[in-house]
Amino acid sequence: MIGRQISGRYRLNAPLGEGGMATLWRALDEQLDREVAVKLLRPQFGADAGFTARFKQEARAAGSLSHPNIVSVYDYGTDAASNEQYIVMELVEGRDLAAVLRERGSLGVDDAARVAVAVASALEAAHRKGIVHRDVKPGNILITEGGDVKVTDFGIARAVSEASMTVTGTTLGSVHYFSPEQARGDEVTGASDVYSLGIVLFEMLTGRRPFSGDSAAAVALKRLNEDAPRPSDLGHRIPAGLEAILMRALAREPASRFPDAG
Repeated sequence: MIGRQISGRYRLNAPLGEGGMATLWRALDEQLDREVAVKLLRPQFGADAGFTARFKQEARAAGSLSHPNIVSVYDYGTDAASNEQYIVMELVEGRDLAAVLRERGSLGVDDAARVAVAVASALEAAHRKGIVHRDVKPGNILITEGGDVKVTDFGIARAVSEASMTVTGTTLGSVHYFSPEQARGDEVTGASDVYSLGIVLFEMLTGRRPFSGDSAAAVALKRLNEDAPRPSDLGHRIPAGLEAILMRALAREPASRFPDAG
């Protein structure tokens, strides 16, 4: 794959990572002579007749978002040679929050709050345009080398989930951050992103997620039937005001959460 040219324009230079639905590459946009990140969706998605249209619609919506805490989308399309869908984004030098948490376990209160505020600001900008992220998790939150926070993958989760919920890996990594309404298969609104951000904040503060289980189904079931524990009940000292914000974000009923990410 290294050295391969996508759509006669983007030359793949090095792998940046891979997930259940895509591989991510550092690439050179030879037309504009700038480094970019290219996300190549796995070939099975291209086999879905309606997926291309949905992917195009979601990529266009994501491309309309301009915010300092959102990874910019530059281009999208289908590579004629391989028939793979791709999306071209701003290249962010840094690591995702999942890698930071693997290394550090948890973050200090100030750092956790700062990251959560930045993510909420990004989500607010998207929600104002009617765009729900649907897959807020540490792997989609990037921390630059200078400490800036950027959220990526707006809209892609919707296109993929509508194409096929059975494609291995598309939901397994995300189920820990799903809202109760996502677990039920109900309509998803911005309040769902607020809940997912609550789980991310809980993990940043405590080094663990509020719900665990032996399978994706077990985790989802707990979320439907149990309230999240309070970090203070688990022995973590965090300011009472911050804990109150966290627990409201993690309310099981969307109407009981904050009305929006702002």
